[in-house]
Amino acid sequence: MATTGTYNFNPGLGEITIYAYMNVGIRPTAIVQEHMEAARMAANMMCARWSNQGVNLWAVDLIDVPLIAGVDTYSVDPNTVVMLDAYARHDDLTSPPIDRPLMPISRSEYASYSNKTVQGAPTVYWFDRTLSPTFTLWPVPDGQSVQSIKYYRVRRIQDSSMSGTTQLEIPYLWLEAFADGLAYRLARIWKPEIAVALKAQADESYKIAADQNIETSNVYMSPMIGGYFR
Repeated sequence: MATTGTYNFNPGLGEITIYAYMNVGIRPTAIVQEHMEAARMAANMMCARWSNQGVNLWAVDLIDVPLIAGVDTYSVDPNTVVMLDAYARHDDLTSPPIDRPLMPISRSEYASYSNKTVQGAPTVYWFDRTLSPTFTLWPVPDGQSVQSIKYYRVRRIQDSSMSGTTQLEIPYLWLEAFADGLAYRLARIWKPEIAVALKAQADESYKIAADQNIETSNVYMSPMIGGYFR
């Protein structure tokens, strides 16, 4: 069996838009500038929806924040959707670094702490999700116990653009979900009579892609039942 031997299929937003319009029933020769502008807006709106719907593994990265003694609150990149796993690192440069997990707390829990200025090795953090987000550590770093905080975060998907051959920031496995989702959104504008049918297809394609967008590690949960035998 002859194959191409390549793995280069990665169409730009323009190509996917033309394909989406064909699914809507609008031929490429009928597409005008107004159609393309609607597609650009719809594509970016869909990426915003996807950022809300779950953890997009391809948009997860690791952030390293150096700590300052006596400073409890640190800025977070506004493109951060949510903070995931976080840990504090002690590194005295004379031995291997030691990492300890940090646990997230809510605004209410942080507000309940009576002494918010006590210094030591941070054990928890509060992620304040404002337009200019921050995270606050407790206890406040003392400059000796911990030198930095590292955390994984989900960032927003990069903008979709029609300029040149700009490609989407999505992996190969999500191309169908993107095309079907875009077709549904465009149908709501140009062919509302078929939007319901296209939504069903878009939802199915999204579910197939999302089911693969997971880490393939096992999770073990063991109940504490010692109290029953005392």
